[in-house]
Amino acid sequence: MPKVRVGDIHIYYEILGQGEPLVMIMGRTGNLDWWDPRMISELKKYFTLILFDNRGTGRSEKGEKPFSIKLFADDTASLMDALGIAKANILGISLGGAIAIEIVLSYPEKVKKLVLASTTCGPSKGVVGPGAVAPIQVLDKLEANPREFLEEMLRRSISEEWIRENPCLFQDMLRRALIAPISKDVWLAQSTAALQWDACNRLSQIRVPTLIVHGKKDQTLPVENAYILAQGIPNAKLVILENSSHTLVEEIDKASKEIVSFLLNDP
Repeated sequence: MPKVRVGDIHIYYEILGQGEPLVMIMGRTGNLDWWDPRMISELKKYFTLILFDNRGTGRSEKGEKPFSIKLFADDTASLMDALGIAKANILGISLGGAIAIEIVLSYPEKVKKLVLASTTCGPSKGVVGPGAVAPIQVLDKLEANPREFLEEMLRRSISEEWIRENPCLFQDMLRRALIAPISKDVWLAQSTAALQWDACNRLSQIRVPTLIVHGKKDQTLPVENAYILAQGIPNAKLVILENSSHTLVEEIDKASKEIVSFLLNDP
């Protein structure tokens, strides 16, 4: 299992495909196992994918430092350095999108193009939906019954219709989520980090080509967040997936093709 020293911790990572590097940052609760295999299959045809478990998730160490989005961004930048990657395309989904924004603001020289999926600029202007909140009775299940907790959280981020029509794919998502499930304290620390971070008034500082992909049916971070990002980031391209929720799983092939097209073509 490949791990590399990054600051005070060891981070677990995997590298797939060939071509220009594309660093992929997963959101709250998840780790690299959560990336949809259909998206990975498409992207690795064109790019060298750098997948990793964020601090405290999956097989990466937690360390002793208080969690923050800036710390996660520092971790990612240091991981790139450790792997000899001077500059890369950056893709972040949900909390990973916040991390991606912080990377381009803190380390602009490391980012070629930016892809923000199902994310927000922070609480000052961002909109949070009911799917983002885990009631205490649900959160308490995390340690006693991780499967029940993760199934509940997945159902909050995917349309019921898609789950009914794709039971096998949904069970595979759950299976992958259970490979290395998150702990309750890390989930709470990630959530606190997200609430304490805000970049809404710094979006105009982003100077790299940016693609924003968001599902119109997102109940975790509603689609209004995508419009806020598009208004704030100079010359950003906005793609709204009409039938998708937070994970984009309903139109993952379309999302993947939009990302490939954006990254391969000159702005």
